[in-house]
Amino acid sequence: MSNDNPTDESVNLDSYEPTQGPKHGFFERLYTGTGGFPIVSRRKFFYTLSAVLLLISLLSIGVRGFTLGIDFEGGSRIQIPAAEGVTTQEVEDVYSQALGHGPVSVQKVGSGESATIQVRSETLDLAQIDQLQTALYDEFQPKDSSGQVSRNAISIAEISETWGGQITQKALIALAVFVLLTMVYIAIRFERDMSIAAIVSLFFNLFVTAGIYSLVGFEVTPAAVIGLLTILGYVLYDNVVVFDKVEENTRGVLHLNKRTYAEQANLAANQTLMRSISTTVIGILPIIGMLVIAVWLLGVGTLKDLALVQLVGMIVGAYSSLFLAVPVLVSIKERWGPVAAHTKKVLDKRAGVGAGVRVPVGASAARGPRPTGSGAPRPGSRPSGKRQQRRH
Repeated sequence: MSNDNPTDESVNLDSYEPTQGPKHGFFERLYTGTGGFPIVSRRKFFYTLSAVLLLISLLSIGVRGFTLGIDFEGGSRIQIPAAEGVTTQEVEDVYSQALGHGPVSVQKVGSGESATIQVRSETLDLAQIDQLQTALYDEFQPKDSSGQVSRNAISIAEISETWGGQITQKALIALAVFVLLTMVYIAIRFERDMSIAAIVSLFFNLFVTAGIYSLVGFEVTPAAVIGLLTILGYVLYDNVVVFDKVEENTRGVLHLNKRTYAEQANLAANQTLMRSISTTVIGILPIIGMLVIAVWLLGVGTLKDLALVQLVGMIVGAYSSLFLAVPVLVSIKERWGPVAAHTKKVLDKRAGVGAGVRVPVGASAARGPRPTGSGAPRPGSRPSGKRQQRRH
């Protein structure tokens, strides 16, 4: 019984390694993109790593949930000028003594004379607001913009749960619309299998970034949602660059028997690896600078939230574009397309060549008797063409 099934168990499509060229150093291979890093052939490892990251993220989202900012959850925001010697701990202590419970968060925002201490709490009624304002005024004697000690220097803003719910709904709608439009663009821009792999990479980045936010307790604000949308655009751009190279390298590969689709895709991943590392490093440097300015110099919460989600998303996006999207594409191709049959054919031919008799380069074709009754030339013999026929 013939065995023509391209996915037959006797052929392990994950057992081959990419064709190796001359041995070079790690950084030389990284810079030149010679295909020396077995990304595709080690896809089971990257699938396992990605599954673990995704599982941890989903468990964190389901169990811990998110730390929603006041813009989403509603509540009260109290601001008091950060006079010299006034610390966040002192403000938190006064709040706790006045109301009998602690605030949600206390942070210093801004620097110099414009610095303020912001207190976020659950929604306070009028009596609690008056009691807290009096306690803060008596303790710190804050000054207004004219330099006069004034009770009005302490501002208290109320954000209703209804308004927070509307913000949450609009943020989710914006996220859903963005993802939908991205999927439509991917489906039009790429072939079917590349579209599926790119969408897998997109959702992996979305859930892992959200899971990290949930795991470490970052506060989710409108700025964080905007940053997440920006990161999804970056992941799409990275996928386009990588898949363009894969498409270029694999064009016409099924008509040749020298290299497999997986080896050409692995070469494309290697050729874009250095570019992805460079763009990611260049991209996160200003983000790290933004974090330093936001946290240690200005204390601007909005900048911090925007920078955090971009930092996490860019690193996860660079990983998913190369080490998840490309292996997923190859797996789909080998499972449901003609690539599996072509891979089996190339590997069978490569094994047959390895088992045959090797003739040294430059050896004469007249050393042994020419085989008769066979149309196949002897290995190492010169090709016979019109130029050879004219000599006879």
